[in-house]
Amino acid sequence: MARWTGEWLSSLGGANETAGGKPSRWPGERLGLPESGPGSVVGAGRRLLALLLDLLLASLLTSLFVLPDYSNVAVMQEYNLWSLAVWAAITVLPVTFFGTTPGMVSQRVRVARLDGGSVVGLPRAVLRAVLTFLIIPAAVRNEDGRGWHDRLTGTVVVLMR
Repeated sequence: MARWTGEWLSSLGGANETAGGKPSRWPGERLGLPESGPGSVVGAGRRLLALLLDLLLASLLTSLFVLPDYSNVAVMQEYNLWSLAVWAAITVLPVTFFGTTPGMVSQRVRVARLDGGSVVGLPRAVLRAVLTFLIIPAAVRNEDGRGWHDRLTGTVVVLMR
């Protein structure tokens, strides 16, 4: 039986198997990715750290224009909305064209399309950001280390070097 974060229907049709019918030995083997080094699937730690760095950057950039006032609920609501907008911008735009965010660059990871496309593209980047914002789709991952947001967009997060 698969872990609760794995494939929900793993008992139906060998979700844990490679194309040859053998069980996967490492995350990404079923996708044709290497076990380690450039192009290998990134672990949850680096992905989480990249997200936290992007959130911190969004908060710092927002602070340049909207001063946080922790005692004023209305100001903090405005600050949070602007932070969310800045986070969306620093997530969607760079991923659309470069496959990476500032936080991902710091962790040397990027988003790659499984179909071999050179850029992620706007529709995929927007869907990934929305599903990441919802948290659960990004947190529930399969044995290849891909969350629902990656599976729905046909992407995977890999090491750059």
